[in-house]
Amino acid sequence: MTTFKARAQKVALTLGLSLAITVTAHTSIQEQDLLYSFENSVTLPGGTPDWDYLSLDQKSGRMFIARRDDGLTVFDINNQKAITTIPNSIGANGPLVLPEYDRVFVAMADGTVMLLELSSLKVLSREKVDPKGLNGTVFDPASKHVIIGTGRRAGGHMTLYAFDPKSGEKVTQKDFNSTKMDDPAFDGHGTVFAPMRDRDLMLKLNSDTLEEKDHFMLGDCEQPAAAEFLHEINKLIVACRGRTKAPMLLALTPEGKITDTVPIGRGVDGLAVDHKRRRIVSSNGDDATLTVIEFDKAGNLILLGNVSTQPGARTMQLEQSTGKIFLVTSDFTQLAPNANSTETPEPVAHANSFRILTYKP
Repeated sequence: MTTFKARAQKVALTLGLSLAITVTAHTSIQEQDLLYSFENSVTLPGGTPDWDYLSLDQKSGRMFIARRDDGLTVFDINNQKAITTIPNSIGANGPLVLPEYDRVFVAMADGTVMLLELSSLKVLSREKVDPKGLNGTVFDPASKHVIIGTGRRAGGHMTLYAFDPKSGEKVTQKDFNSTKMDDPAFDGHGTVFAPMRDRDLMLKLNSDTLEEKDHFMLGDCEQPAAAEFLHEINKLIVACRGRTKAPMLLALTPEGKITDTVPIGRGVDGLAVDHKRRRIVSSNGDDATLTVIEFDKAGNLILLGNVSTQPGARTMQLEQSTGKIFLVTSDFTQLAPNANSTETPEPVAHANSFRILTYKP
């Protein structure tokens, strides 16, 4: 098994060789050739860091960060400082900002859904919907439903819940034969594309009822972990972690035909689209990189390159007006396997080391 130190050395060596080749090929490197460059880092106090989703209010610049045991932090990306932590928000896992409804939905680790008023940050309600933890939160523009999925489950069973975006009331729910389903993507015309990570396939659901309409396999894609629907080219974009095959990003027609395959870094967990610059960006926590891909007007995907970040930086948000990318990570120690095991232990995060990273295009 590869230790954190070995992974870091491998990343550094790869980046060093890439840089050497680039300098040899180009006597002067223009700033635009860098794709993204590091701008700032802010460390926040707290216990042992643990986190999942981020959600950015594009208008106000307030980013909601689910820090689990440290609660839901509201961070001002313009002034680069924390504004507040929402009271009684321990277990926050999947926030979603809905400015058009003046709401913030938060999927919680205890199976509750917390509803906030965006303008005041007042907690409006917190209702139990599932006996175990909830994962991510997304919005379907066709049905105008907020959709929240359950976390990883043993026994081949998970649930999607749909809610009214203003009242927070549950509209419907649907069970699926899966131990892990990641956040769905939406075509805006009534179809939900739901990636089943454990089964390497994509479900097509009715956005009103969440009933399955169809499904399709994803070729060499293993562990589909993130998906977006690109309306500019009418294609579904899927980021795959890999298992026995290398990690990759796919472009597919709505019917499931693969039209492009692009290699990406290991440990993908975040996927963002910069519509102004016509870029797709994946955040790859294991390789500590951003993979940057262009989509042209003909619908083709072109790999532009990989930008180094920091180990563990796997979830992100992108500000559409500036193109800046925000990632989170922490310091951690990767212990070696003990004498009686070949399995690598989980990394141990360092207290008070949680930080927000900013990269500019």
